[in-house]
Amino acid sequence: MMDPHRKSWNYVAAMFSYEFQDGGVEYDTIESIHRGDVGEWVTALAQSGLFEKATVLEAEDTWKQQPRLLLDMLLLDADEVTRRRCIMAWSSLDRLAPIAQFG
Repeated sequence: MMDPHRKSWNYVAAMFSYEFQDGGVEYDTIESIHRGDVGEWVTALAQSGLFEKATVLEAEDTWKQQPRLLLDMLLLDADEVTRRRCIMAWSSLDRLAPIAQFG
């Protein structure tokens, strides 16, 4: 399981966090991550050429099991308003998730 405090994960966070700066995140992105659809992020990580295959596989496994870790990583450099907005959206999705399972 990925340790978000390892130095290599700071590089992963830096690679993606620009997308969440200045409120540039869309609700659909949060929703996709929430349901564990992390393929786009894993592909970008793999295609960057910056990380070993084992690191990419570890990230994929971790993000599929705990997608909130990916969101937290993406929000690392986000401003406070963006961070709060994204966390509120995530909480909303958490409340709706049990309903979606029975729908």
